[in-house]
Amino acid sequence: MTIQNNVSLKPFNTFGIDVKAASYCNISTVTELRETLEKQHHNSLFVLGGGSNMLLTKDIEALVLHINLKGIEVISETDNIVIVRAMAGENWHEFVLWCINNNYGGIENLSLIPGNVGTAPIQNIGAYGVELKDVFVRCEAINIKNQETRTFTKQECKFDYRESVFKQELAGQYIITSVDFELSKINHKLHMDYGAIKEQLAVSPVGNPTIQDISKAVIAIRQSKLPDPKDIGNSGSFFKNPIISKEQFEKLQESFPEAPNYKISDSEIKVPAGWLIETAGFKGKRFNDYGVHKKQALVLVNYGNANGNDIFELAKLIQKTVKRIFDIDIETEVNII
Repeated sequence: MTIQNNVSLKPFNTFGIDVKAASYCNISTVTELRETLEKQHHNSLFVLGGGSNMLLTKDIEALVLHINLKGIEVISETDNIVIVRAMAGENWHEFVLWCINNNYGGIENLSLIPGNVGTAPIQNIGAYGVELKDVFVRCEAINIKNQETRTFTKQECKFDYRESVFKQELAGQYIITSVDFELSKINHKLHMDYGAIKEQLAVSPVGNPTIQDISKAVIAIRQSKLPDPKDIGNSGSFFKNPIISKEQFEKLQESFPEAPNYKISDSEIKVPAGWLIETAGFKGKRFNDYGVHKKQALVLVNYGNANGNDIFELAKLIQKTVKRIFDIDIETEVNII
């Protein structure tokens, strides 16, 4: 366990923002994590996982703990289901592929989402009709102040749309070390209702789609719309899809009858943030070395040497413009640091 000083975080965030950490420590075991927290409990800390859901706008004047806990294991199973435990530092997509290779179903729709397993519950990641909470059993986390381990059940995590207790009342208080998932071994329940998945499956029609087919379809869809962070700095979807009242949506339809929508309940409607941003004229717009991706308006990109404040100011301009045109507030999905 070595603490380094004045370390660039550019390789450790998917936006590729070049900011410095006052000090940096790579954490590869739970024991290392607990010992480091105990020694540093009077100092400020910054917890770093896969670096995929944040925008860094300044140097981090704290000890950055890079959580690289590795390991995947089956902890129990029956004829029908399996409980799989993955450590927090496992790459999310590689974990999904591991499950698919073992014919464990339930997270194939979440293929190619950037980030690590440990940060997935914080965000309650989701895509194409599936959310992490659908397969979540429990997670273990260490209390930063007293280093005690606590197990959180699904109910205790208070999952909501891209929300959890770890983003709300317990924000900054715990570090997730492992997550348990309940997955199917047979009779997989496939989620193919999204139009994009149906269209992609039709390209190479198969009689009875498998979880492998769903995963391949989702990967193809995401690769066609979203830039690879290795090529263009980005953090995936930058904004949440807003959920508005039925009355507010009816008012929107008066001016924009073509507005796409998804019914959440009898009183709530979800409107795609990507459509709002594209209709507001931002899709593909470039500002010097940063901008909005040409294929997906939800994605803000760093073309090379932009700084975090450049992208943050663009995000605020988009929010302000969407509010002015549609009278709808859109929130960032990415954490602004």
